[in-house]
Amino acid sequence: MIMYQNQYKCHAGKVTMLWNQEVQTDRTIPNNKLDIIIHDNKQGTRTLIDVAIPGDRNVIKREAVKILKYKDLTTEIQLMWNVRPEVTQVITGATGTISELLRQYVRNIPEKHEIKELQETAILHTAHYCGKC
Repeated sequence: MIMYQNQYKCHAGKVTMLWNQEVQTDRTIPNNKLDIIIHDNKQGTRTLIDVAIPGDRNVIKREAVKILKYKDLTTEIQLMWNVRPEVTQVITGATGTISELLRQYVRNIPEKHEIKELQETAILHTAHYCGKC
């Protein structure tokens, strides 16, 4: 049951989900804005989720770039909040192409999520976008 919800925050019991917000840190970090941040206060975990829908040929390349992109931020969060954050990539190609690691990443996100649903969403948004061109 959702107790509090606005444009950037959703609080449901012991879990708080933030999206499209910058992470406030003690020092300046260039890549401090993630798509979704899940604070599970009951388990004491932080899951940082970055979502991307690149062209199909760039799925693996984008995944590697994203891992390096948030390295400084995860170190800073670990020092500030005294938790080890887990960075999760949800990268699906524009026509549904996925990497071998996507299944592992999706398992790190709380609740159950289907790869097929992620692929369908990527394809529908690609078709919607292409229809506007």
